[in-house]
Order: sequence, then structure tokens, then C-alpha cells
Amino acid sequence: MSILADLLNTVFERRYRFGLARQDDRPFEDLTADLIGATGEVTGQAVARQLLDRYEGWSDEDRLAFFRHLATAMDVQPEAVRAALAAYEEAPGKASYRAFAAAAEPPRQELIRRLNMVPGATHLLVRMRADLLRLGRGEEALMALDLDFRHLFASWFNRGFLVLRPISWESPAAILEKIIAYEAVHAIDSWDDLRRRLQPADRRCFAFFHPAMPDEPLIFVEVALTQGVATSVQALLAEDRTLRAADQADTANFYSISNCQAGLAGISFGNSLIKQVAADLSQALPGLKTFVTLSPMPGFRRWLADQGLDRDDMTETQQRQLGAHYLTRAKRGDGQPLDPVARFHLGNGALVHALNAGADTSPKGLKQSHGLMVNYLYDLARVSQNHERFAAAQEVAMSGEVRGLTSAAESALKETTE
Repeated sequence: MSILADLLNTVFERRYRFGLARQDDRPFEDLTADLIGATGEVTGQAVARQLLDRYEGWSDEDRLAFFRHLATAMDVQPEAVRAALAAYEEAPGKASYRAFAAAAEPPRQELIRRLNMVPGATHLLVRMRADLLRLGRGEEALMALDLDFRHLFASWFNRGFLVLRPISWESPAAILEKIIAYEAVHAIDSWDDLRRRLQPADRRCFAFFHPAMPDEPLIFVEVALTQGVATSVQALLAEDRTLRAADQADTANFYSISNCQAGLAGISFGNSLIKQVAADLSQALPGLKTFVTLSPMPGFRRWLADQGLDRDDMTETQQRQLGAHYLTRAKRGDGQPLDPVARFHLGNGALVHALNAGADTSPKGLKQSHGLMVNYLYDLARVSQNHERFAAAQEVAMSGEVRGLTSAAESALKETTE
């Protein structure tokens, strides 16, 4: 770990100690009021510790009551915001701006900050937000509360605080167990399976960690070093595949990217992770010239059904054509791609490179996309340009091959509707 990471780790751990506070049995409403009103750091930490300890022992019903209290009793006061804004508009300046900023921030944001004063609290707050997302679905006031968590987490977990660490077969067992548990794309079904993904010279795995959660990966990516672009995930993960030396590879295939913390949903790490890993690998292995993914298409089968199309009635070429159309032309109401994985990679500046029929023959792959997978190409010299065009006008970068597949699909779809 770098010197900067060590320094940040020291800062975030804050290893000073304070005496165990006497158990406070007052309602949590009183404790939250005390925490907001606390003027001393030690007193504030003691109250925060009481709240966090109590939260961990609560039922879902208790936690929901706590969230509703934060959402209602600790919300912004519209009249105060309007008055502060009027005062600022009348006399812009430091004091009037400070007053407006204070009025516009709900007290619950400061409460969350003060809860985070307790050493080790960051991970619990991440789990707390996961509970909020799970329990508060459909309640507008609770979704507003979630925006406060998300606002704070976006600062606490920005790229400058994240530490990139390689994961290998020699990594601590506790970390390896979490890699198995958090793998979300291609399940790891045994320790031998994990060994095959980590130990060979032509395999890599990298994860982002945060100094306040040093034993919890936030997101990780698995990489296969190959000659040529991979077109089948089963071939990549086969027990009897041919092993090769890392310096013989010309392509890095990112075949699995897994977010690990439900409480950090919506906080983007993948963009930075892929680009950082690609840059590090290109420096360590100069023979690597191509950086691609082998990605699922989780909504393709459903989209086909919505179009009244049956996979059994089409050839592999037709499947690839329709897959290209789905990725590049099927849109949500806001103009973004319908496919969630496409939104992620295209938003990162990747290019739709190739469609591969029969690339994932697992039950999950067949259920999601009839086995179709896609390679997204990360051209490090063009990702910024691709990203800007996609962000400005939803312009999808694609290879000539994919463009041809898309055109053929549009002609075929037009014929079926005439």
C-alpha cells in the first residue's frame, strides 16, 4: 500500500479511545437531538456510539421508524430556506451565504457526519444506507433521506480516497472469502474455482478499498490475459484451458466486475477502476495492446420477447444483429441505452466492439440473453472523446462490424413490421 494510503488509513482509523459511556435508555429521538446539539467531540462520540450500538440491535421495524424520524423531524424548513435565500439575494456576502447554506442543508446530514466520528462507523453507515434502500422503497420522504446519504458518500468515497490493491491467491483468507461472496457476474462455486481465477500467471484481480473499510472490497474486476479477444466465458474459466505466460498475452479481458457494497449503490467506482487497471497493466506488461470486456447483456432476452421475436426462429448471425441493435438503438425514455451494462461501459467511454453468440452457456447466461455476450473495447486514447460524445448526445461508439450488424437488424425489423 502506498505512503499516501497508509497516511489516509491512519487519519480515518482515528485510534484515540474514550471511556465506555453509561447505557442511555432514552428514546432515539432524544439521542439524535443530543447528538446534533453536542458541542464537545468526546460527548458527541459517546452519543453517536450509543445510537450506532442501538441501531445494530434493532429490528427492521425499529430501523424504519428511525429512518422516518430522520426524514421528517430532521428535514429542511422551507420557510427558513426562503428567508435565507431572500436575505442573500438582497445582500450577497459571506454571512448571508453561510446562513443560506446552513438553512438549505437538512440537520440529518450533520447527524450522519457526527455518527461517522466513531471509529469504524463508516462501514456501519454503508450498511445503514443498504437498509434504507431495502426498507424505504416507495416512500418519497425516505428516498429524499437517501439523497443525503448519497451526497455524503459521494464525497467520502471519491477516487482520491480509494486504494487499488491486487487480489491474489496469497491474499488474506478473509478477503478471498469476500471475493467469493460478492462475485455477481459469474458465480465462484468453490475454492478451486477461485484458485483458477487468481493463481495462474495469465489471471489478475484488482479491487478498490477505502481506508475506513480496509478489509472490505468496494468493487473488484477479474482479468484474463489472452492472445486475442475472448469470445466465450466458459472457455476463459475452463479447468483444462491452456495456461500461458503473462508476457505472451496481447489482450486484457475484463470478464467480471462486481460491486460489493449495496449501501454504495449509485456511487460510481467502475469507471475509475477499469481505467486504472488498464493503465497499470499496460505499464507492467507492455505487450498488452487491447483492453476489452466480455460482458453480459442482462435485458436482451426480455427485449426480444417484447418485440415478439423468438430466438429459436433465428440464426446466430441474426441473433448477433438483433443484439447489436438492442445495445446501440434500444433506449429508455431518457435516451439512455436500455441495457444497464451498456449504460455503464458506454458512459465510461468504451466502444461496442463485437457480439458473440453462445458466449455464456450457463443457465444464467441463457436466461438473460440466450447466451449472447458483448465485447466493449477500451481504447485508452479515445475513451475521453467517446465519453464526451455519449454524455452530450447519447452517441454510441461502435466498431464497423457492429455498425454493419445494426444496419442489418434495422432492415430486418422494418420488414417484420410492414
